[in-house]
Parts: sequence; structure tokens; C-alpha cells
Amino acid sequence: MDITGITRGVGVGGAGRRAVAVVAVTGLGLASLTACGSSGSGGDGSGAKTVTLISHDSFAYTKDVLEEFEEESGYEVRVLKDGDAGQAVNKAILTKDNPQGDVFFGVDNTLLSRALDNGLFQPYEAEGSDRILPEYRVDQDKHRVTPIDSGDICVNYDKAYFSERKLDPPASFDDLAEPAYRNLLVTSNASTSSPGLGFLLGTAAKYGDEGWPDYWKKLKANGVKVVDGWEQAYNEEFSGSAGGRKAKGDRPLVVSYASSPPAEVIYADPRPETAPTGVAEGTCFRQVEYAGLLANAGNSKGGKALVDFLISKRFQDDMPLNMFVYPVREGAQVPREFTEFGPRAEDPETLDPARIADHRDEWVKAWTSLVLK
Repeated sequence: MDITGITRGVGVGGAGRRAVAVVAVTGLGLASLTACGSSGSGGDGSGAKTVTLISHDSFAYTKDVLEEFEEESGYEVRVLKDGDAGQAVNKAILTKDNPQGDVFFGVDNTLLSRALDNGLFQPYEAEGSDRILPEYRVDQDKHRVTPIDSGDICVNYDKAYFSERKLDPPASFDDLAEPAYRNLLVTSNASTSSPGLGFLLGTAAKYGDEGWPDYWKKLKANGVKVVDGWEQAYNEEFSGSAGGRKAKGDRPLVVSYASSPPAEVIYADPRPETAPTGVAEGTCFRQVEYAGLLANAGNSKGGKALVDFLISKRFQDDMPLNMFVYPVREGAQVPREFTEFGPRAEDPETLDPARIADHRDEWVKAWTSLVLK
């Protein structure tokens, strides 16, 4: 496998996380992948030598780990990164009859019902799925998707900003609406960004159907800033990120991930003893990401092998420090840096996927009208 580039930065996908993304593959342009799901294969993909994974922009892995899978399976893996999670899911739905690949990774619990209702995936019970922690299992009757990772969408804060002003950082959703934090928070658009949508869902879980609009009225009155995507919010507007400091962002509060502080430590040069950013643990919403075999995959046999690989202990152990997410397989390793610099939220907000399915579109429409107009 010819790896032609390494991209480092805080990713923009459904995960919106800092990652060392070793994903540039020779000949991986969009045009060349338009029909790659069926390239060199029969109807069941038994003759295919290539299997294609479609994902959001934050998919990342260690080169040796993927090469080990390729050697053992006999398949060459191609990765097509297709923008933010919402964009990638929508495009996969639009092209489901002639998909660009065989497996889709990165649909999360905020968008899962949209994918399932549109018939994006075919049933497949992955080898090793019995080792997935019970709290992450969904769709157990049809096995159309396999849980791969989890993470918490939370407000991050710039420690230096609050220390210099002798101001306590916010600890909860309620705090964010207080006058002390006026004009300090930036988030991404709930209609176009997975973290933005997750933050909206967190407020819906916290305040209920009747209460969340009033809460957002308070945030709007308190000067919350909304930008299109996570990358702009974190790297350009947030004062606490490496990108934010370089770009002179002036917002010390940003909607990001609980794993962002460890990423700030790991990629800093020189490496600090403590994280420059912190997490307001009372603002977290639990996100789970899934992979699935596309309904019309050209190489279904290779796609099944790839889904098995994504839930294998080898990949699950490798994943956290590449995509800054938590594994979902029991016994998989959680890096020391995660617990030292960004402890996981003990009591994040959650919503049943069925409730998200029932209300997501109306909530986003109401949020757009309330906050952006």
C-alpha cells in the first residue's frame, strides 16, 4: 500500500477530533472512486482485491495496523474521506444505489436513524460483535450497523483565559447562560455539524422538549456565536487551541470533545505537563459511531472482512490515539493520556436513538429559526 501523505490537525469529521490521519492513498481522488465498490468484482465481490471504506474526515489509523490486515486478508484498503459526518452520510444516501465503496464508517447516534430509514446498510453480524460492551449495542434484530467507538461532545475552555481573569470556568449548561460568560462561547451549526447537533441534543436531553428552546434563547441573548463547522469553531475562533492561538481566536469556550485536551498535550511541541484546555463536564453528550456494510456494496465479502477488522482488538487498541475516541470492545486499551489529561464524563447526557429519530428534524428546524434568524 502506497501511503503518500500524513495530515496532522484537529479533524473535522463526525468526531471533530485531533488526529494523525495517515489516509492519503495513491490514486484516491474522488473521480477514481466513483465505481470502485464494484471494480474487479463479481456480484458478491468474491473476486475483488480492493475494499473501499467511506468515512468522514477524521478517520485515521496506524499504517502498520492496516497493512497487517491487508496482508492477512488479501485485500487492499482504499479510504475515501467525504467531509463532515453529516455531509458524508447524506452523500452516501444519495449514492446508495451505486455506492462509492463497500463499508461506511462514521454515522453516529445523532444521524443513525436517517441512515437506517433510507436503507443505507445491509444486515451483517460482525465477527467479534459479542465482545462489544452492551451499552453500545443497537439494532440487535437486524445487525445493520456495528458500534466502533464512543466519545463525549462537551464545552472546552481555555485555562489561561480564566486563570488570568480569576474567573471560574463554567461547569454546566446553566452556567453558560450566566452574564459572566457573555460573548465567550462558540459552537458549530446544528444543521451542518455533528458536534453542533450533539450539543443541541444535549440541551434537549437536559431541559426536555419544552425547556430547550428557552435555554437557547438565553444563550443567544448571552452572545453565543455559531459558525458553520467544528474546524472553524475550534481552530479559528477558540483561543485555547493550537490553531486558535495562532489565529488569535477570541472565544475561550468552544463546543468540542472531552478528548480534545489530551490531543492538545500529545501534539504540542514542547509537550506541556498539563493540558492547556479543560472540559466543562456538566455539558457533555455521549456520541457513538458505527460502521456498516453498504446495501449495494460491490465487494461485500471484502466489506465484511473490513467491518470485522474495525471491531477487532488490534484496531480497537490502535484507534484511541489516532481518532481520539474510546473503544467499544471489552478489554480494549484506553491510553494513559486519556485518563490523565481528559477524564471521561461520569454522567453525560444521552438520548434514546428512537427519540432522536422522532424529533431531530423538528428540533433542528426550530433551533435554526430560533438561533440563526
